[in-house]
Amino acid sequence: MTKVSLKSGLEIHQQLDTKKLFCDCPSVLRKDEPDFEIKRKLHAVAGESGEIDIAAKHEIEQGREFIYQGYDTTCLIELDEEPPHEINREALKIVLQIAIFLNAKIMPITQIMRKTVVDGSNTSGFQRTVMVARDGWIETEQGKVGIDAIYLEEDAARLVQKEEGKTVYRLDRLGIPLVEISTSPDMKSPEQVKEVALHIGNILRSCKVKRGIGTIRQDLNLSIKGGNRVEIKGFQNPKIMIKTLDNEIKRELEILGKKKLIQSEVRNALPDGSTEFLRPMPGAARMYPETDLPLLKIHRNLINDVKKSLPKLRSEVKKELRKEGLNEEMVKLLFKRNKVEEFKEMLKVINKPQLIVKSLLIFPKEIARRNKLKLDKISEIIEDNLTDVLRFVKEGKILEGQVKNVLMKLVEGKSLKDSIRIEEPSENVEEKIIKIIKEKPGLSLKAYMGLVMKEFKGQVNGKEAMEIIRKLIK
Repeated sequence: MTKVSLKSGLEIHQQLDTKKLFCDCPSVLRKDEPDFEIKRKLHAVAGESGEIDIAAKHEIEQGREFIYQGYDTTCLIELDEEPPHEINREALKIVLQIAIFLNAKIMPITQIMRKTVVDGSNTSGFQRTVMVARDGWIETEQGKVGIDAIYLEEDAARLVQKEEGKTVYRLDRLGIPLVEISTSPDMKSPEQVKEVALHIGNILRSCKVKRGIGTIRQDLNLSIKGGNRVEIKGFQNPKIMIKTLDNEIKRELEILGKKKLIQSEVRNALPDGSTEFLRPMPGAARMYPETDLPLLKIHRNLINDVKKSLPKLRSEVKKELRKEGLNEEMVKLLFKRNKVEEFKEMLKVINKPQLIVKSLLIFPKEIARRNKLKLDKISEIIEDNLTDVLRFVKEGKILEGQVKNVLMKLVEGKSLKDSIRIEEPSENVEEKIIKIIKEKPGLSLKAYMGLVMKEFKGQVNGKEAMEIIRKLIK
């Protein structure tokens, strides 16, 4: 890639795992058919400058009708038929945690604003947003990168259909709290952009945010010398970040090489690392005060409480898990299934990290596949009883090799008492153990116990078997 004078910054939007921002509706995406729908059209009006926003004008020219589908979990606030309630305090605390991690200055008094929305994704025609902190920074290998601002805002409605003249949204997503993080345009290379994105991602996933596809959206703003600013939407796949940025720089250099001025535009990132045109860049004057809500005051006591309860960064927790003897695959699995806290609780019962991970994540999957049952239901049964099962292992009432069988019996509907009762085979256990010791003399207690459990496939009382072994090898 030819060296160019690059300026780039990131805008990251991450859903928070709380109720909605300005009402008590649950932040849950529904899969069932909607209960109702309403129809509306977008009407652009001139702002205080007397001019209509260029992006709004572009949308009006499409003559599009907007259909909004709702559920019994949708209230009048999402329909823009009732004023917003007080801002969600839990969401505010989460954003304050993020601001502290990003070394940002928290604003003691701030104004909730309305940001003009021109694509119909909000029933009101605007998005509520509030700046919580500013002037932060993070360190990278290529120097410090500034954090311009951190906002708390509401998510847009969910797009389900778009065709000629008609766009259909669902209101289940509208109002879910988002944290928006805007960096300064300090990043000078594709590699630095990726480093910053991963660092901020580590902070976000360490806090109470939603996980999965669609819960995070990342946009990149960039410009090269001689060109105007371009915004790339959907820039969140780490695997193609560098490729996408390299391709966009190449595209803009080709345009400049033809002595043309690059249009300020919004483009969409594609899976192959290229981009496509979406719409002209919106005008700058899109914000005006929210008149239905008072100023937001963030008291020093609240900030101090948040500082006392800061979560550990995800990267720090990973290091701790590795120190417990877990391999990288097990660590990833714990985070993927969001079972880190459960793992820590089980570790207080018995210091056998690998057994805990297997019992929490691997055994349930194997049992579900074998019995053709849903994993979530099986996991629930196992987690309700796992503390007691692991305690029995610690007390020597059952062995590690018997845990899976015990869990399987629990899933089959047996009580905990019946599940840990080992049915001994009809063949004399002591005679079998004598035979094993004669065939392989000189082994340790642990080695003989492993051979016995393998021979009986776990279906033997471990405590009694160990007593027999001890007696025979004295």
